[in-house]
Amino acid sequence: MTTYRISQLAERSGVPATTLRFYEDAGLLPADRAPSGYRMYGEDAVERLAFISSAKLLGLALEEIRELLDVREEGVCASVRARMLPLVADRIAETDGRIAELRAFCAHLAGVYAELSGPAPAGACGPECGCTTTGTPAAGPVPVELSPTRRTPAAEAWREIPVACTLGGAELGERTEQWRALAGKAERREEIPDGLRLSFPTGTELAAELAGLAAAEQGCCAFFDFTLHLTPTALQLEVRAPEAAAGMLADLFGAAA
Repeated sequence: MTTYRISQLAERSGVPATTLRFYEDAGLLPADRAPSGYRMYGEDAVERLAFISSAKLLGLALEEIRELLDVREEGVCASVRARMLPLVADRIAETDGRIAELRAFCAHLAGVYAELSGPAPAGACGPECGCTTTGTPAAGPVPVELSPTRRTPAAEAWREIPVACTLGGAELGERTEQWRALAGKAERREEIPDGLRLSFPTGTELAAELAGLAAAEQGCCAFFDFTLHLTPTALQLEVRAPEAAAGMLADLFGAAA
């Protein structure tokens, strides 16, 4: 029977060793211990990891993946499918809601753009000039939550998501350059709990670009938590990530001033 040490399994599966340890702690990937104390995995660990990665791409929560693995251990595919169907249906409903939220945000941006594109009054800004009366229902920023985290009582479920990216090679390099180019436009960087706040020049095109790239990023790195704040005078992107992703956070978005 083939066995793997953690470094060998990481190389075979393409899953970082840090993520393998996380999976073990989360009860997703059991490991035996050699007399020397090293973690040892069986051949079934490769297939188990493939199943976990597939379930993650569907946006399933860790507890749901753990439950599916328990059902899968029984060896009956029909039982796994029966349990997966309602979970996938829930993800479809959540995705539809997400699309509606982004469309509403796009419509808000279009309204702001149309109003600001009209003729400006002579003199300084005032209550009726359009710069501050842009259809925003209340004073202050308009929060647009870009996290795909499921609507559960655990408001910060993103902390439990393994720090692992599904992109590789040229795709990863291209995405990194996209973020660096956008982050380079930030006028200010500030540290916030678990992340950074980047302040940008106001502009609907830049806001839409940030929103689109953040949504794409969460398709491959769901452990990032994004919030975009838009007002007529401010555009801010807040990015949070688990402690294990601090290096990736700095690499993509730069260090706080």
